[in-house]
Amino acid sequence: MQAQDIMIRDLISFGPDMPVQIAARTMVSYRISAVTVLSANSELIGIISEGDLIRRVETDTKLQRSWWLELFKSSDALAREFVKAHGKRVSDVMTRQVITAMPETPLRELANMMEKHSIKLLPIVEDERVVGIVSRSDLLRALASFSAETDWIESDRVLRQRVIDGIANQPWASRPFNIIVNDRHAELWGCVYSQNEKTAVRVAAEATPGIQSVLDKLRIISANL
Repeated sequence: MQAQDIMIRDLISFGPDMPVQIAARTMVSYRISAVTVLSANSELIGIISEGDLIRRVETDTKLQRSWWLELFKSSDALAREFVKAHGKRVSDVMTRQVITAMPETPLRELANMMEKHSIKLLPIVEDERVVGIVSRSDLLRALASFSAETDWIESDRVLRQRVIDGIANQPWASRPFNIIVNDRHAELWGCVYSQNEKTAVRVAAEATPGIQSVLDKLRIISANL
């Protein structure tokens, strides 16, 4: 399997000027731990994660050290900590050095990158544009859906794209959610806004030629942030 076989394609992204509080509220609403930050030209300029938001002055969780410990910290490091704790915009608190992968990156390499850099999420970039995202949860779902009795076949990749394209063309599809196809069996993961949409996604997947069965793991969330 490759990144393109399990990545989420319909992304939630923030602009650099989004207020931190709204960003945090959106992440909680969608139950996501990290979000890419894109420029006006849709170029990846950073990523904001739970780790970037846990030390905040509003929640009284900012780092506090004894004065003698601060003597060992450079003024530049102390300034960065201040901005993380007090910054009001996403661009103030986001991580700018982002580790990325390509659609053709094997899952083994994705796992190695996550482990090496201690990260939970990898943006997938093609031609300098973010085309998807892979999280640790996506790797876990790929493992859970793997059938030891059959090898991964190219047709599953074609079937997955067929399901995605069929749903994307529907006016009721709001997504984001993810689809994993293994041995012609589809699993639906992620969030939708209503029971009707949840049912419609399942029906659309079941109606896709070549799909033998569908396991619906979609969650319903409120459309109001």
